Amino acid sequence: MIGDLVSAKRDWLWYIAGILLTPLLLARLGLTATQTLAVGGFCVVLYGAIFFWRQRLAFACFGIAGLLAAGLLDVPHFVEFAGLDIIAFLLAMMMVIGFMEEKLFFEHLIERLLKLVGPHPQRIMVAMMVMAAVSAALVDEVTSILFITAAMLNLLGRARVNPIPFIMMLVFATNVGSSATVVGNPVGVIIALRSGLTFSDFLRWATPISALCLAITIPICLKIFAKDIDALQGVLTGRRGEEHIEHVVADDRLARKGVRQSGWLFGGVVAGLVLHHPIEYWLHLPANTMLLGVALLGAGAALMMSGEQARPLVEKRVDWWTLTFFLFLFASVGTLKQTGVTGVLAERIVALSGGSVPILTTLFAWSSGALTAVMDNVLAVATFVPIVNDVAAQGLPTFPLWWAMLFGSTLLGNLTLIGSTANIVAAGVLERRKLGEIAFVQWIKAGALVAIPTLLLANLLLLAQLSLMPH
Repeated sequence: MIGDLVSAKRDWLWYIAGILLTPLLLARLGLTATQTLAVGGFCVVLYGAIFFWRQRLAFACFGIAGLLAAGLLDVPHFVEFAGLDIIAFLLAMMMVIGFMEEKLFFEHLIERLLKLVGPHPQRIMVAMMVMAAVSAALVDEVTSILFITAAMLNLLGRARVNPIPFIMMLVFATNVGSSATVVGNPVGVIIALRSGLTFSDFLRWATPISALCLAITIPICLKIFAKDIDALQGVLTGRRGEEHIEHVVADDRLARKGVRQSGWLFGGVVAGLVLHHPIEYWLHLPANTMLLGVALLGAGAALMMSGEQARPLVEKRVDWWTLTFFLFLFASVGTLKQTGVTGVLAERIVALSGGSVPILTTLFAWSSGALTAVMDNVLAVATFVPIVNDVAAQGLPTFPLWWAMLFGSTLLGNLTLIGSTANIVAAGVLERRKLGEIAFVQWIKAGALVAIPTLLLANLLLLAQLSLMPH
């Protein structure tokens, strides 16, 4: 108990130091008093999540209240910055995945996977990580992590195995795979719309690099979590010590109708998400309208098929805690952009390059990644997009900068617990099911070993192809 008190006191000291010193240090870059105060408000939320993860929502409330009281944020801008489109998308997909869980779809999927690769822990994890990366590339990181996390937890079942390492491996693979295509990550959509890059451009410049990054991510994870993966053997063979673990449901116990319904529903949602751009073009709709529309259609279908269980599905399967935290986090980051803080930071990066394209490309990759590590990657990329126009006005080529931002924001999203939407969603699933809580430091220790080598590889591959890129 004394140790807990000492630890809590230490956390509070670090927290107070962070919210006081960070604004003062950034002020030396040329921030105004208003911008410095906005940084302080954001730090209340950021360091609250870092040092007091269980109470992160409380600190998010404190931070937003402070920004409102200081006049740096008003209600209309709070609504604008809160990312309600993202919140609604997550809400809808949680309903779809929750319905599939209720219908035992993931037990059926895991059983098929075990029959295909056999009860070999390493093979299982390689297959699951590849599945996570591919599904992220074909749909998006959020849908992928909801789907693959549910599948992994159903594999573990009631076994006394710590699920955190396995979920972290799947998140790492999901973030890497999300960089492969336009639809893999919202930042890909932003980059495509602002740069004019096509799906084919992503296949040429992003997919090969993403695949190579996944090729080194998998062995790194197998090495880092070797002991945890070995412990999976008992689950796959049906025993963990003397306790028999029934980790899958036998065929005669599967609700075949529910499994078929889940399969058709998920297949329809996946097809709709992949084809949302052509659908929008055909219907003459603004970009990304049907990205949300398809998710809501899927949620509606899930609720209809749930019948009387529709309300319990929403109440029990939707992670309201995580969604609320997202809402406040987005609003606090939006205030940084509104007050011009992020613009000042980005301009300093351009000045550091001295007009060198290789240096500028590297700076864009690592600085966008660093920003992603402390805020949502969508907002980090949105911050850097206007800077590309400034670079173009100076006569410098911008083609490599788009890819640098893409990989910086996706690969370095693995560095911290709040570096990517997929990270927070996965952590929220574990907490909601009372399966464990991932400490911020615990994530960074493993995340750094994956994020830094993969971004370094992507950076080097981009620099090696500069002469092949259009000017």
